This record gives sequence, C-alpha cells and structure tokens, in this order.
Amino acid sequence: MKPNITAEMLNKGSQNTLVSHLGIEFTEVGPDFVSGKMPVDERTRQPYGLLHGGASAALAETLGSVAASLQINQETHTCVGLEINVNHLRAMRQGYVYGTAKPLHLGRKTQVWEIKITDEAGKLVSVSRLTMMVLRKDELKS
Repeated sequence: MKPNITAEMLNKGSQNTLVSHLGIEFTEVGPDFVSGKMPVDERTRQPYGLLHGGASAALAETLGSVAASLQINQETHTCVGLEINVNHLRAMRQGYVYGTAKPLHLGRKTQVWEIKITDEAGKLVSVSRLTMMVLRKDELKS
C-alpha cells in the first residue's frame, strides 16, 4: 500500500459522502489492510432496530474499495467494484461495528478482498467478499 496515506487523510477525503453520512470512520491503514468503524444508530439500523444489511455492505465496500485503490498507481489506473457478497452472521442493535479489509488476490486486472466486520467484543457480525476490477484510466469511456 502507499505508505504516505493515513486514516486521517481518508476521513478528510470522505466528508460529504455516503461514508460520512453513515458515520463510517477509517481507523488504520497498514501495508496489506484498511480498517474502520461504523456506529449502529438511527442512520444504520433497519425498521426492526437491527443493523441494516445494506449498511454492513456499505462499510465492507468502503473499506475494500479504498484498500484496492491503495494497491495501484492511481495516476494511470482506477478500481471499480464488480461484485460484493455479504453474509450476515450476528445481529447488532447498538454500539459500533469494526471492519478490516484484507486481500485474497491482487492481480493485474482483478483484486479480491475479504472484509470481516465484528462487534466491540470481537465477535463476527458479517463477512464479505469484494471483487474489484483494475482499469487503465485511458481505457475508460466518458
């Protein structure tokens, strides 16, 4: 990963986006991972009072997409999401969930990331697999 990128920089760049509206915060950037947290509150719960599966998916895709982008030369390439799969394993009603994205495959054209989301006690809440496509910017059509 790019060593000069910090969680603070990622948080600043996420202002006024879905990321900030859901209360997602990046907490750590490492050589092969990106971590963050998200509150379980009125922004992220479904009508039954449980953490919304779509909010978990948004956290997972946020962490995985950023991690994928940090693996490439951003001047010449970009990453776009192809597919996300989320298995919801534990219900949450309050507190925070914590996610970490780690690579399963870093190829020339595709990347596959695993994102584990846990509760404050470290118990698994959901697990996701995110597939990203790596594209040359000069191949993109407007």
